[in-house]
Amino acid sequence: MRLASWIHRGREGFGQVVEGGVVDAVPRLDGRYPTLRSALAAGALGEVRRATDGASADHGLDEITWLPPVPHPEKILCVGVNYVAHRDETGRSESEFPTLFTRFANTQVGHDQPLVRPRVSTELDYEAELAVIIGKPARHVRREDALSYVAGYSCYQDATLRDWQRHTTQFTPGKNFIGTGGFGPWMVTAEEIPDPSRLTLVGRLNKTEMQRTTTDLLIFDIPVLIAYITTFTELIPGDVISTGTPGGVGSKRQPPVWLKAGDVFEVEISGIGVLRNTVVDEGR
Repeated sequence: MRLASWIHRGREGFGQVVEGGVVDAVPRLDGRYPTLRSALAAGALGEVRRATDGASADHGLDEITWLPPVPHPEKILCVGVNYVAHRDETGRSESEFPTLFTRFANTQVGHDQPLVRPRVSTELDYEAELAVIIGKPARHVRREDALSYVAGYSCYQDATLRDWQRHTTQFTPGKNFIGTGGFGPWMVTAEEIPDPSRLTLVGRLNKTEMQRTTTDLLIFDIPVLIAYITTFTELIPGDVISTGTPGGVGSKRQPPVWLKAGDVFEVEISGIGVLRNTVVDEGR
């Protein structure tokens, strides 16, 4: 099941993506779950499926404004240098533990929405990633149980201001400019991806392939990440883990390749779909 969030005629909705459009789950469930996050929190994906399976589209895809699948997650945890190829191109050494940083919800935009290049920098770089969406409260989770806490998977564009990332040893400033993170187009529910270590991840800039990997090459795989994170905090339904980008980022090319206004970046993941965002300059 592909679940998306959107705005239609000024009203936020969510539901199942079907042939020709989207089926709005909100009115079909009498408004009990106004958002995908609320449905996840209630453990109600089964209700959502029963209410939307077999229904005709309520809105065409050209009639909605895409939101991130979970527009306002409580936590967005991102993983740095989690592929060997990216670790090598950045010159970083091996680490015993995952490198984690946070993103804020207002840094995210949905599919086909503008990705904003801030006016204070020209060093906006792309990062194609696999996102994991949590489906139930998770604390002190064992690796062997970790995937049972996953609601689904999506595409993520963890675009980064490299100069701001380099200001200190902490990544936070370079990762949190408003409107710089793409997330979507939808969440594919976990039962449709029984083994997330067998996915192909591709990043394209203006239709030219810049990044390609398979998720079996993650240094710290999804069960390890969930087990590690839930040791120090509780993950709740709707929380997002973006699992890291492979080699091929623009900043490590010669000469460097920076995103500029008019560029189109796509993240494609097998079994999920394509996230597409066009870069615009921040207004003054």
